[in-house]
Amino acid sequence: MTGVEDRVMAVLGTVLDPEVPVVSVVDLGIVRGVRADPPAVLLTPTYTGCPATLAIEQAVRAALDAAGFGSLRIETVLSPPWTTDWITDRGRQQLKDYGIAPPPKGATARSLKGTDLVECPRCASVDTREISRFGSTPCKALWQCRACHEPFDRFKCH
Repeated sequence: MTGVEDRVMAVLGTVLDPEVPVVSVVDLGIVRGVRADPPAVLLTPTYTGCPATLAIEQAVRAALDAAGFGSLRIETVLSPPWTTDWITDRGRQQLKDYGIAPPPKGATARSLKGTDLVECPRCASVDTREISRFGSTPCKALWQCRACHEPFDRFKCH
């Protein structure tokens, strides 16, 4: 990365996801990168039609403007689609600490087959079950731990 790209990414590292306000849009993997020509920040929502997309774009715009990068455009890139593999290790830990089970890297294939083990973010038990494919947001499913009986969200693998 160039110095400008590094500075832009540092600014974006302070922008928190509006639905999970403990993880930055960079650590969540929503920021695809910074393009030099024409200058733009590239964003990919976790889901096409994600209700937080506009709020994320507005927060990114405000952060860029405040840091003197008002000339950078913001572009939404839908292909390839966002994948949970783009969540950084730091982001995975922040999600877990917040009570959301992050999928491990490479979990997509196992998840589609229904054979992956999901660790409870509260007690670390893998004696868990999916209650509903529909969680608090479109990108999460609702799970429950059989050991501590707590419900929790899990990012859907894709």
